Amino acid sequence: MPTPFPPTPHYAPFKAGEFRWSMGLTPLDLDDWIEVDAHSPGDLAEKERLLAERHNDVFDAYPEGLPGSQEVLALLADHLPARFPRLYARDGDDLIYIPTARRWSLVDDTLHPLDLAARLVQEDLCLMRRDPADNAYKLVAASVCFPTGWTLADKMGGSVAAIHAPIPNYDTQLESTMDRFFDRIKVDRPVVRLNWNLMTDPGLSQPRGHIRKQSTPVTADNAGDRLWLRVERQTLRRLPHTHAILFTIRILVRPLRNIVNDANAQDPDEATRLIAALQAVPPEVRAYKGLPHVIDAATTWLETPRGA
Repeated sequence: MPTPFPPTPHYAPFKAGEFRWSMGLTPLDLDDWIEVDAHSPGDLAEKERLLAERHNDVFDAYPEGLPGSQEVLALLADHLPARFPRLYARDGDDLIYIPTARRWSLVDDTLHPLDLAARLVQEDLCLMRRDPADNAYKLVAASVCFPTGWTLADKMGGSVAAIHAPIPNYDTQLESTMDRFFDRIKVDRPVVRLNWNLMTDPGLSQPRGHIRKQSTPVTADNAGDRLWLRVERQTLRRLPHTHAILFTIRILVRPLRNIVNDANAQDPDEATRLIAALQAVPPEVRAYKGLPHVIDAATTWLETPRGA
């Protein structure tokens, strides 16, 4: 029997040329707002585990985030059964995840609505609301089980600029563009963007962040098995009723080895583009991402000819 899951997307969002932070936005068809693939049961189970064991670390919400959170839950409750009818079903006030027969009550107030909403999907969910005191958009509710180098406690209540402050050169290359975008995003014009990095750990939850020096070094011989490409697919949309902005983050991870093996069929220039992109990363960004420990090994491994 064919799997009910759509195929896992193949993203390779790196390119040659001078490195510069950019929003890299493309229009998003709302049919593709949420992604579901065969990793879904495992990802949702991992979310449940983290929320059970470390709830205060991965979920938080301020009172002013409640209306937007309720709207997000309502949108997902409508969208998921319509878009993925073989995976989600409505039964009155319940939403059922068919692969595991998991049932959620949409009217049970035991959980905060954004907490419940994030348990339905592989994406993490962050809600930004304009603060009337200073007109800045601030993080007022979030479920972030799978962060890359940050913790929710450090970001809650922060503005867009404050959230991104640790990123080298963000203030000069992207801050003003991002602020203008948040002011101008339209309800009917959602967008999607992609980020990428190399990691030495394939785990989805990476609050400590980027690569640390390894006790067993990553070398040109083992980089294919020791390094992982971590891609963040991020969507942004303005909610139609509360006008808050919902930011979703989907994490996809695959071993560096697959970049060569998969490239034959899906993207013959992928390895070449990744080498060029790694070489273009400036020193301060390499340090931020932890790449100095692995960049030479990765590029050498990617450059080494291999048979089909």
